[in-house]
Amino acid sequence: MVGIVIVSHSQKLAEGVVDLASLMAPETPMRAAGGMDDGGFGTSFEKINTAIDEIYSDDGVIILMDMGSAVMTTEMVLEMMEDRKVTMVDCPVVEGAIAAAVVAAGNAPMEDVIQVAEAAKTTAKF
Repeated sequence: MVGIVIVSHSQKLAEGVVDLASLMAPETPMRAAGGMDDGGFGTSFEKINTAIDEIYSDDGVIILMDMGSAVMTTEMVLEMMEDRKVTMVDCPVVEGAIAAAVVAAGNAPMEDVIQVAEAAKTTAKF
C-alpha cells in the first residue's frame, strides 16, 4: 500500500493532518514529519528521512509539504533516496492527504494516489 508522509514546519500541524486522514483511512500507512528535532518550528531532514523509512514499501511513498523549506528539505532527502519509489506531490496538504489516504487504502497504484491528491487543487470548498 502506498504510504504518505506529511511535512510541515509545525509538528502539531503535521500530526493533525495525519490524525484527520487516519479517521477516513486508518489502514493507510502515514507519518508526520513536522517541526525541528527540538520541537521548534522548521523542517528536519532527519524527521523526513525517518518517516519515509518507517512506512516505505515497494508500493512507494508520497510526500505532501506545506511550503518553503519543507519543499527544499524534502528535496534534499529524496536526493539520498534515488533507488526508492518516493515522490513529492504539489497539492493542498489537508485535502490532498485525505483524498490520497482514501485511495491508497484501496491498494491503488502510486500514480492514482498522486492523481487524486493533485486533483484536490481544483476541488471547490463550497
